[in-house]
Amino acid sequence: MKLNAKILMIALVAGLAACQKTGIVSQKTTYELVGEAKSVPGNYGDVVKEAGVVTPAILLQKVESAGTFTGKVSGQIKEVCTNKGCWFAMELPNGSSMRVTFKDYGFFIPTNSQGFPITIEGVATLTETDVETLRHYAEDQGRSKEEVEAITSPKKEITFEASGALIKAKS
Repeated sequence: MKLNAKILMIALVAGLAACQKTGIVSQKTTYELVGEAKSVPGNYGDVVKEAGVVTPAILLQKVESAGTFTGKVSGQIKEVCTNKGCWFAMELPNGSSMRVTFKDYGFFIPTNSQGFPITIEGVATLTETDVETLRHYAEDQGRSKEEVEAITSPKKEITFEASGALIKAKS
């Protein structure tokens, strides 16, 4: 290989490495989907690997003690925003649900993904959701006007902002 070719090869490798560090080349496999999917299983948002995943019980314990949790958790999709899949709810062992939204509104999951197992990666926090937001979520679920108007007080809950989601096939 000639010297010029070697220099060009080194420059290309260095450029690719720099692009990966700055996010120009990302590890994203987001499906550009809003609505129902013919095939639900897949990776949405950043690639989520199975290593280091905790149960909802461990997530609940960590959030209750520290107020936050960063990492991966597996569970099942309980309900999904029927409007465009911009959030979903996951059941927690204490009987409550954790609302999951997607970082920077950057991706959605299929509106027909209810009941599928899922692994998500991101940050969970203990928050208080205001009445206006709770009403918005109720509208997204297709609740009646009376049900929406019946929401009159904020709700303390665990919320999760996911950077990626891996939906698996139903077993």
